[in-house]
Amino acid sequence: MRITFFVALLTLFLLCAGCSSLLFYPQRELVDNPLLRRFPAEDVSFRAADGIRLHGWLFRPAGPPRGSILVLHGNAENISTHVNSVLWLVQEGFAVFIVDYRGYGLSGGEPDIDGIHRDAEAALGTLLTLPGVDPARVAVLGQSLGGAIAIHLVATTPHKGAVRALVVDSPFAGYRLIAREKLGGFFLTWPLQYPLSLLFNDNYSPLRFVGEVAPVPLIIISDEQDPIVPARHGRLLNEAAGPSAQLWTTSGRGHVGSFADPELRRSLVDFLDRVFSGGLGSNPPDANAIRR
Repeated sequence: MRITFFVALLTLFLLCAGCSSLLFYPQRELVDNPLLRRFPAEDVSFRAADGIRLHGWLFRPAGPPRGSILVLHGNAENISTHVNSVLWLVQEGFAVFIVDYRGYGLSGGEPDIDGIHRDAEAALGTLLTLPGVDPARVAVLGQSLGGAIAIHLVATTPHKGAVRALVVDSPFAGYRLIAREKLGGFFLTWPLQYPLSLLFNDNYSPLRFVGEVAPVPLIIISDEQDPIVPARHGRLLNEAAGPSAQLWTTSGRGHVGSFADPELRRSLVDFLDRVFSGGLGSNPPDANAIRR
């Protein structure tokens, strides 16, 4: 009886919440990050199309940038913690613009599925206008939830012609798919995983849009032992993306941990250099040269 009552309450909660809020775990307070003493950040304030004020950090390299990268982070905390995984790109000579979605960090509003996609569009448009940013040398990098957002962004943005490459790290293939897997992993919600997953908004799911990313070169990074997003999500996306995509895999690096691999870093820098120099154009990367 108690289990039945709990499941009924959970179902009622999901119906009332529309499930979207369960995707987001924002943190308002920016944490003290010692690495930022070595990498000074420029505060950038901008607005989404619906007027919500957003906040991001721009990191400039010591010399002329090799290119500029928009970073869309995962579903928890804020840029003050997520930035650690991409500061190595600044060391490599790239400008990095990392932003907080609405409800995260210093950004206004509250997170919702429609809003965070508006935020990503506004972030890309802002990056293309920032002083010192060459709009002909811009890439998008999304991690976890940010990878899902980035796929939709590049597939649908009016600025698609300015995006030279898309890199997604540990992305999931669908909102309902990942919800069903998580609900199926808990014994109380296992019997209801299919009906409950239908409550999640699937309008922005990457599988619906990844085929429209082309001709922008796409790198999908997955770890075979990722405990959060199973590696099959990367394979599904790669199969649906078409010939302009490549799947790079690691093993044992965990969720959004692949950039700890020095060899993968070198491969990504080489890929970005070739993209920004026009060496790839709309053609797919050389699988033998950079496939993990």
